[in-house]
Amino acid sequence: MNALPVPLRLGLRANLAQFGLLVAVNALVGGMLGQERVVLPLLADTVFGLSAYTSALTYILAFGATKAVTNFFAGALSDAFGRKPVLVAGWLIALPIPAMLAFGPTWAWIVAANVLLGVSQGLTWSTTIIMKIDLAGPERRGLAMGFNEAAGYLAVAATAVASGQLAASFGLRPAPFLLGAAYAALGLGLSTLIVRETREHARLEATTHTAHAASSDAASGPSTAQVAWRTSVGDRSLSAASQAGMVNNLNDALAWGLFPILFAAAGLSVAQIGVLGALYPAVWGFGQMFTGWWSDHVGRKHLITAGMLLQAAAIAAVAAGHGFALWALAQVLLGIGTALVYPTLLAVIGDVAHPAWRARAVGVYRLWRDGGFAVGALLAGLLADLYGLSAAIWTVAALTAASGALVALRMRETHPRRTP
Repeated sequence: MNALPVPLRLGLRANLAQFGLLVAVNALVGGMLGQERVVLPLLADTVFGLSAYTSALTYILAFGATKAVTNFFAGALSDAFGRKPVLVAGWLIALPIPAMLAFGPTWAWIVAANVLLGVSQGLTWSTTIIMKIDLAGPERRGLAMGFNEAAGYLAVAATAVASGQLAASFGLRPAPFLLGAAYAALGLGLSTLIVRETREHARLEATTHTAHAASSDAASGPSTAQVAWRTSVGDRSLSAASQAGMVNNLNDALAWGLFPILFAAAGLSVAQIGVLGALYPAVWGFGQMFTGWWSDHVGRKHLITAGMLLQAAAIAAVAAGHGFALWALAQVLLGIGTALVYPTLLAVIGDVAHPAWRARAVGVYRLWRDGGFAVGALLAGLLADLYGLSAAIWTVAALTAASGALVALRMRETHPRRTP
């Protein structure tokens, strides 16, 4: 006699096993990014002899541009074909990346590996976000995003430390990239064999969803072009979130690509640079477990505004200060500011977007957010080449402060229990 199918339910407790598995998968996604954070800026300088900042940052530009575009298609593909096939495809694309980084004979190989990394990250990270939003339901969306982003960025931090130590002990290549090879194999195995499809959970929520005021026509099924317009420009809260996400990753590109060069020029060792490179994503990752939950209780808008302003102050401290201790404090503050912003912005998208088009809205938001990597790499590199590292860092600090002010002026409070 066949067992009756288990009815679908929304909520973290009802879907704890599958949610926990997706947290683990996203940690592996983050680890794929973490293998580069410390090592690649040093490779560009010492192995490939790229002295111009703009040239050295081409890998971040390639990564950010391809990830941003892939995020957009990941949302649409997840709606059309389901979440799991997109997740598995992302891991398949990740398989050759560690070997290309470890053994690529020219800088073009490194850039090509980062094109693949951008596509892979766009598919895998976007899909784990969408799947967790599907499972969590509306009441604990901030907490769900906090755990998702915490897992990813704690893995970025841990892998940055580990790759820095491996580089200090065994050289910049190939040892640090063996971690990425293990992550890709494990992520593909878990996603193929154990992860389950979650699209039906979104359909279940859609049957009882109360649309946000700005989304009163949501159930009529807007086109992808309409979703893109609404998320980018038309809706005050969605568009404010999109620009804040872009500026957040613009300053992350600065931290990723130029901070290690600044620290090395000041005489810090590879191990010290590895610690500084890990502090920021570690605090960012750990803090999100609390800030996502906090936004479920106090609302979204004020946490985002405060986080952007704190990031601006931390970046300014890097530009104004000198020495390991002061830079370590600045990295901690930058991590706290990013933790306030990152899961909360995703929760805003989940609050406003109807389940019928939420995956596409997440894709559009992440198109803007991860486009910040490309914009940041290009802007920071050009400014550093023309006016020096300090000018580039001060400019990004000012842009981050302006973004926080725009959120304060434009975004509405979106949490369902705190929206008038």
